[in-house]
Amino acid sequence: MKTGQKLYKKGKKIIPGGTMLLSKRPEMFLPENWPSYFSKAKGAKLWDLDNNEYIDMSIMGIGTNSLGYGNDEVDEAVSNTIKKGNLSTLNCPEEVYLAEKIVDMNPWADMVRFARTGGEANSIATRIARAASGKNNVAICGYHGWHDWYLSANIGSKNSLNTHLLPGLNPIGVPTNLENTVFPFDYNNIEMLTEICDHQDIGVIQMEVIRNIEPKDNFLQKVRDLATKRGIVLIFDECTSGFRESYGGIFNNYSVYPDMAMFGKTIGNGYALTAIVGKESVMKSAQDTFISSTFWTERIGPTAALKTLEVMQEIKSWEIITEIGLKVRRGWKELAEINDLKISVSGIPALSSYSFDDTHNLELHTYVTQEMLKKGFLAADRFYACTEHNDEILAKYFEALGTVFRDINNISKSGKNISQFLNGPVRHSGFKKIN
Repeated sequence: MKTGQKLYKKGKKIIPGGTMLLSKRPEMFLPENWPSYFSKAKGAKLWDLDNNEYIDMSIMGIGTNSLGYGNDEVDEAVSNTIKKGNLSTLNCPEEVYLAEKIVDMNPWADMVRFARTGGEANSIATRIARAASGKNNVAICGYHGWHDWYLSANIGSKNSLNTHLLPGLNPIGVPTNLENTVFPFDYNNIEMLTEICDHQDIGVIQMEVIRNIEPKDNFLQKVRDLATKRGIVLIFDECTSGFRESYGGIFNNYSVYPDMAMFGKTIGNGYALTAIVGKESVMKSAQDTFISSTFWTERIGPTAALKTLEVMQEIKSWEIITEIGLKVRRGWKELAEINDLKISVSGIPALSSYSFDDTHNLELHTYVTQEMLKKGFLAADRFYACTEHNDEILAKYFEALGTVFRDINNISKSGKNISQFLNGPVRHSGFKKIN
């Protein structure tokens, strides 16, 4: 057993759930064989605890490092900040500089609050929007974190959030009196949202602008019009999608603007920072409630975000990663066609995923991850692009993946079950108990 798996075995005994982020569990990729922990990371590569080198063709820090791991300019800015001091009795000036920059790139908005995680940002935005609207009920579409307000949608039915990220998000521990305060609606279904607003006294609409499918029939504008007509605060959650297709939110591509928006993940290139930006008429309600935290005043996050935004703007990173994502999607489809495999591709280009149109989809993906790991790649059913995924890396990736797809085709033709070729358990599809 390699060092990473040994450490993970220990971690599962002393950390409930095994890891801080459930979607980073080894069970989500390659149970019993995933490297689990890293010793260093740079560009599109990382090294495990045994110093084995891998090219990351999977989730790139869950989509945080769109400029690659250890971007020199960002890291230098952070290093200088650490030398000068990170947190003190006084506030860091960078939070004002950063707020000004974010408002400048969002002419529809006036004010900004900062946090450090996407879940925090969503909860802050919900609190402010509820305060501004004077109403408790929220209509949601998409994934918005782990906090009570969001998970309460599953109190009445554990299946309410199934189509919004992963099935099985259990609301145990969430106060039951929050039932019937959050109402999920399906993407591109304006009729469903309208009906919810007709019957549930909705004060807030909170949604991801896009995740796996494009808006149809002017859907985003219809949501905007509905919110405006009924005096509902409209929030766009761009924690995942932001800075992937434009300098800011994807909503810019559709010329539809919210009352509030959130940015996270890419904004600090691996350093913790999330931003909630909005109209003054809504954001001023932050002072009517209580929103405050000690470590939101540290200096590293804002410093990293300022430099990350500067680098993004200079190189137009969103154009680079979109093109890379399109190349990967084309490669998947070509290799699948060559090897008589049927796959479905989804997501925006820079956050792409594929699935096998086969009842053994999970087994097949486990096999792909297993065999690609042997070839020096972290590879799964998802690919999150970064600017360091150059043509040389992509060529090596497709050469390796082509071999694996060919092997799958040969196994299928032989009439054998792919499970016979797995060196461990099948990967998980949800957040199951692990011990």
